[in-house]
Amino acid sequence: MTVRRLDDAAHMRALAHPTRLRIVGLLRTGGAQTAAMLGDVIDEAPGTISYHCRRLAEAELIEPAPDLGADRRERWWRATADRTSWDLAEAFGDPERLVAATELGHTVAQAYATEYQRFIDQAPVLGREWVAASTSSDQVLRLTPDELAGLGAELAAVLDRWTAVSDAHTADDGAEQVIAVTQAYRTTRR
Repeated sequence: MTVRRLDDAAHMRALAHPTRLRIVGLLRTGGAQTAAMLGDVIDEAPGTISYHCRRLAEAELIEPAPDLGADRRERWWRATADRTSWDLAEAFGDPERLVAATELGHTVAQAYATEYQRFIDQAPVLGREWVAASTSSDQVLRLTPDELAGLGAELAAVLDRWTAVSDAHTADDGAEQVIAVTQAYRTTRR
């Protein structure tokens, strides 16, 4: 699994746009696509999608896939990595980077919330088996910063183990795409 690490404020700002975040996600889950194909899913004009793709390519989050085009007019794009990461804490010393990392975090949080709302709305269509197999919970713990880091590492290791299971599936074996979101952070509420 390849990870694209974002340390540059301009690259963070490029991904912080909701449409661009969606484009990267679609290219990761659906493979290489043209701006027209992406536009059909996102409900945006191909010209608008092309603009966003160029911005994402400048940030090295996607790249052209010229080997897939039938002719020179057909421009295909593919993701450059399977995942993207950035570290909000590392941005504390750079005000521009801190603003960009915060903006990106807000966009990602909104995308997760929207996706979960979509799941709730579509639950009756998905069927009892898929809904019963899903999970959503929270628990308030009292931990030190080191313990919180340890919890995060354990959660990441669990997801890594399940990534191997996911990679073994084929499109026709009954498996479907599943989103796994883990969050663990200090709260300021009492």
